[in-house]
Amino acid sequence: MVLRDKFGRPLLNLRVAVTSHCDLRCQFCHMEGEEKPDEGSGREMTVAEIGRIAKIASDFGVIKVKLTGGEPLVRKDIPEIVERISSIRGLSDLSMTTNGALLAPLAQELHGRGLRRINISLPTLNPEVYRKLTGGRIEDVLRGIKSAVDVGFDPVKLNMLILKCVNDYEFPTMLRFASEVGAILQLIELEPINVDDGYYLANHKALEEYEGVLSQKAVRIETRQFMQNRRIYHLPDVKVEVIHPTENTEFCGNCTRLRVTSDGRLKPCLMRNDNLVDILTPMRNGASDEEIARLFELANQNREPHDNTK
Repeated sequence: MVLRDKFGRPLLNLRVAVTSHCDLRCQFCHMEGEEKPDEGSGREMTVAEIGRIAKIASDFGVIKVKLTGGEPLVRKDIPEIVERISSIRGLSDLSMTTNGALLAPLAQELHGRGLRRINISLPTLNPEVYRKLTGGRIEDVLRGIKSAVDVGFDPVKLNMLILKCVNDYEFPTMLRFASEVGAILQLIELEPINVDDGYYLANHKALEEYEGVLSQKAVRIETRQFMQNRRIYHLPDVKVEVIHPTENTEFCGNCTRLRVTSDGRLKPCLMRNDNLVDILTPMRNGASDEEIARLFELANQNREPHDNTK
């Protein structure tokens, strides 16, 4: 049974934040729209709890799960989480979004445990700019990208968040790099989520300029129906996906996602925290799968296109 919300949108994708912790301090991090949980609350989900949530979601027709954070790779048990989810019948895809800094030594094991696709944040190829933006070392990320490609993740996507007068000039360089390593480049527009207004105003840059360039170079342009109708530009030697902010009509009208926060709450919309449904507390209090399923149905009915006029 595939769940549909009040607007007829199917629920096909589950994004699970397995932790709120991270090894980097990226200026632009939106933390999946999550309000930071209280430290020491004991609310981080266990391997078994994450697996149970994913299994119940799959019973409702969810076919894709993405692991997010925070940074998923800071969890020592992330290989076990991957294996638990990848073993669920009915799921066709398990992927992860990571900053890539800890990926190199884990890539082979994660792939062997069932992870098949990976998105790696790479806002710049300039080591000094990278250090200023994230506090990390770009060399670690580049090793992670190489390892991901070498072990057979398909695809490897490079997430380039465009920041005005910071990295926007690097677009041609990043295109060449993605082509050379055999990855897909994703251009991402800055979201006004979990960043202050001053940072957003100073750094936001719309992506229409890049889409104009890509349209001229593309041999084919594809639209992903169940991924917010985002466009994929097939250039002769590389593919580029363009991701606009979520608070727009086209994105919201085609959303098929439900999120799970790192402290075990179902989150119907990236932009809101006033309609979350707690499932971890009932699970820890002995709720049956049927009771948890009803909470999934409630959260799904809370899904609605974001109204940015409010």
